[in-house]
Amino acid sequence: MAKILITQHIGEAGVQKLREAGHEVTYRDETEPMTLAELQTAVRYTEGLVCLLTDKVDTAVLDAAPHLKMIANVAVGYDNIDVGVASKRGILVSNTPDVLTETTADHAFALLLAIARRVPEADAFMRAGSYEKFEMFPPLLGLDVYGKTLGVVGMGRIGAAVARRGALGFGMKVLYTANGVKTAVEQELSAQKATLPELLRQSDFVSINVPLTPETHHLFTLETFRQMKPTACLINTARGPVIKEDDLLVALREGIIWGAALDVFEAEPKMAPGLAEYHERLVVAPHLGSATGETRQKMVETAVTNLLAGLAGQPPPNALNAEQLP
Repeated sequence: MAKILITQHIGEAGVQKLREAGHEVTYRDETEPMTLAELQTAVRYTEGLVCLLTDKVDTAVLDAAPHLKMIANVAVGYDNIDVGVASKRGILVSNTPDVLTETTADHAFALLLAIARRVPEADAFMRAGSYEKFEMFPPLLGLDVYGKTLGVVGMGRIGAAVARRGALGFGMKVLYTANGVKTAVEQELSAQKATLPELLRQSDFVSINVPLTPETHHLFTLETFRQMKPTACLINTARGPVIKEDDLLVALREGIIWGAALDVFEAEPKMAPGLAEYHERLVVAPHLGSATGETRQKMVETAVTNLLAGLAGQPPPNALNAEQLP
């Protein structure tokens, strides 16, 4: 039997599965993350930790958890965890890939279509009673999507799924930046690898699908935006700090790019000052990439399966650092 801490609300099914396995579970059924001090206190005797991406599991937290054996992150990204330090201390870390790939790609493409056809602006226009007559060239002219060029920055699982929607569903030419893309995927989509500057110069829509790392932090700045077409749109369903939001606001206001659709934010849940008030050709959503009931439940199930395997001394299906442990 192990002592398990679940930091935030994940639903009763996952909690029950851990308890049925005979573990002692402390379940914090809250939607607000703990403060650093609270988390440090809570993990003192913890052997298994189930956390969300809003839980910062850094060196200070790991210092406070001498009994910790495994961390199961209920997310595909794991920039909230210091995996390097965990590895040095023999702590397994896992994530939840695959189960959210298609759902997140659906959302990325929904945002792409919403910004291209100005759906939120049109909705507000209608609700304000501003639609008084049909016009051949109305004030809310949008952009064509079919047959355009889609640039995928980060052709991992989700990036490839976004590319597949563009290429097979909308006849789009796909450019991508990534390492290790499977040849079969490249051939299936007739996708072409490009440098980031090449991708930016040619793409009509740019989808960000990279993890947050020191190299991708503020990958998109005013300098980056100036390399894009003035008719291009940016879509981000990855991590907010990949974009410098103050620079994005300048790019939108000055017409350096045509529009943007954001699901994640630099200082989430807040947006940069001015960005929240800017409505023209900007679509925003509250981190809904994987937010369907079915997918979020699968993420919890995956995290629980990972944790049970790790605590039983077996390789977790989605271990991130098993080969790095001492």
